[in-house]
Amino acid sequence: MRFYFTGAYDPLYPRNAVLRRGLRELGDEVVELRGSPRLRFWLRYPQLGWRASRAVDAGPSVFFVPEFCQKDVPLAHFISRVMGRPLVFDPLAARYETKILDWGRRPPSSLQAWWNFKIDRWAFSGSDLILADTEAHKAYYCSAYGLDPGKVAVLPVGYDEMLFAPERFAGPEADRPFTVLFCGSFLPLHGVENIIDAARLVGNTDPGVRFVLVGSGQTYPRARRLVEEHGLTNCEFRGWQPLEMIPGEYASADIALGIFGTTEKARRVVPHKVYQALGMGRPVITAATPAADEVLKDGETARLCAEPYGKSLAAAVLELKTNKSLRVKLGKNGLRLARERYSAKPTALRLKKILQERFG
Repeated sequence: MRFYFTGAYDPLYPRNAVLRRGLRELGDEVVELRGSPRLRFWLRYPQLGWRASRAVDAGPSVFFVPEFCQKDVPLAHFISRVMGRPLVFDPLAARYETKILDWGRRPPSSLQAWWNFKIDRWAFSGSDLILADTEAHKAYYCSAYGLDPGKVAVLPVGYDEMLFAPERFAGPEADRPFTVLFCGSFLPLHGVENIIDAARLVGNTDPGVRFVLVGSGQTYPRARRLVEEHGLTNCEFRGWQPLEMIPGEYASADIALGIFGTTEKARRVVPHKVYQALGMGRPVITAATPAADEVLKDGETARLCAEPYGKSLAAAVLELKTNKSLRVKLGKNGLRLARERYSAKPTALRLKKILQERFG
């Protein structure tokens, strides 16, 4: 089968990068009809249309619009209809859900909120199939946008097992502090303020535990202020790092953290960082949410925390520090789960099964 990846997507973004590699490993052809993200969508439409007219050939194929490319769906819809091919859209998140509800950039009653909701609705209505990363996210799409559940299929995010491979690293050094690692873009759904609160509580009991936070973003300044206000000495900020450096960070940590946000979006997603940490064989602690329950089992493949997250996360960190056998168990089980179900080829195979069931 041939897949036409269409839109101004980032080819290095893990979601579409994992799918493209997995499909190629399965013997499928992936044709990239990528437009420049620097151009306004109406300016890249001629660029994308020209590339599609030269690339589309006979044979079974699918047009695939990757994550965050809502504005490219109308053109992809037109091309797919002209070419007689189905159109699959993989939003990963709705614009309204992210910009308005999670980031809080504008109030829900604002014109910008209305416009982002409309963009989502147009993208969803113009697609033959919409992918959601979790059942919880599927339920949100169907409820918020009035979608038929039969039009939405669940495809977990997955991860790149070639990059996130523990065999490439020696593992944590014996003579360094016990390390708890968070890697992320400091979005509200990550709940970094709850991680800082957990660091404060852990520091009161065991000052030797170090919390390392890698990345930057919206809540980064507030996180730094909280550490300063509490006078914490057990937190280290390392700033943004390229993706290829992140596996080494996980390899040198004893525990990896997922997300601890209290926004509605936080309850609907299992982000890349969780799959990547599992793939590195690290014991993972993350929030107990409907989405996490779809992927993880508490005490078997991860430690899941209930609210209030600061208190429960601190308790989980102290538990895992003193219980090495549980750390080893979670790391081994999580690694097996990640490789068997969420690496590139199984993820791509699941996508193909979805397409076979929907389109034949």
